[in-house]
Amino acid sequence: MNGQNPNPQQQNQIQIKATDEILRGVYANAMQVRHNKEEFVSDFMTLQPPHGSLNARIFTSPGHFKRMVLAMQENLKKYENSFGEIQIAEGPKNDVGFTDRQ
Repeated sequence: MNGQNPNPQQQNQIQIKATDEILRGVYANAMQVRHNKEEFVSDFMTLQPPHGSLNARIFTSPGHFKRMVLAMQENLKKYENSFGEIQIAEGPKNDVGFTDRQ
C-alpha cells in the first residue's frame, strides 16, 4: 500500500470522553439565549417555583449556533413524523432572574 489509510472515514473519527456524571445528564424545563457579535450564550435551567437552578451554560459561535438550530429543527420534524405534532408548552409567567451564590 502507499501508506494511506484504506478507510478514509477513520481519519475523521473523534473519540469523545465523558464522565459518568455528564452521561447521566440533567433535566431542563427552561432555556434563555443571549448573544453578542461573537457568540451565543444558552442557559439551561430547571424551574420549580419559587426557585430554579442553572444546570448548564453553553457558549458557541454564531455559525455553530445556526448549525445546532438546523439540527434541532431536523430532529423535531423527524420526531413529529413518527409520533405526531407536538403542542408548544406554556412558558413561565414571570421573568427568570439570576442570583450568584457566593
